[in-house]
Amino acid sequence: MGNKSITAPKTWAESEQKASNSWMMFKIMSEFVEGFERLENIGPCISIFGSARTKPGTEYYEKAVEIAKALSQQGFGIITGGGPGIMEAGNKGAKEVGSKSVGLNIELPFEQYANPYLDSDKEFNFKYFFVRKVMFLKFSQGVVLLPGGFGTLDEMFETLTLIQTRKINKVPVVLYGKKYWSGLLSWLKETMCDTEQNIHPEDLELMKITDDVEEIVKIFNDHYNESELRPNF
Repeated sequence: MGNKSITAPKTWAESEQKASNSWMMFKIMSEFVEGFERLENIGPCISIFGSARTKPGTEYYEKAVEIAKALSQQGFGIITGGGPGIMEAGNKGAKEVGSKSVGLNIELPFEQYANPYLDSDKEFNFKYFFVRKVMFLKFSQGVVLLPGGFGTLDEMFETLTLIQTRKINKVPVVLYGKKYWSGLLSWLKETMCDTEQNIHPEDLELMKITDDVEEIVKIFNDHYNESELRPNF
């Protein structure tokens, strides 16, 4: 064959895929536009993350309600993923004290449905996880993470990565539940930081861990006594 190249003709399926990708881009853009327009004037908010499987009446559910109330009483609205579990608890706490209760819902084949504590004009529905995460981080002035699964860890490490690389403002990242989070933090320090040196010791200072609701409030108040409240990027 020598240097002669052969270009296979485009198939019907390839043409259809190209058209499908073009329409997908428009759908993605429309989610960004709607999210930015509707959240632009939302005001200072804090995102609360945690498991969708946590039931009312359990320790972490009730603590999420308490945390949301305490932060709401400091003038913050509450943003969650809009679903059940810890998300519902966060919105419930905000609603009970008359604060803004925002839900960034996502289409999933299981678990996810809108909880009843969302403000009617602040409920959003997303198809794409990455668009939803942009909205969380652009319009919240910090995050509180309660025990959760892969999604909660994804949100935690996404936030830490963006702060570490200075793609967003440095905002408080608080882990509630020492029993749940301490093993992970020990691994981050001992293995990731000390042994493998894949992060710097100061990176571990980007997050705080506590079992005290009043300490969470203090962390946010202390931070914003010195920093301006504004969107993150």
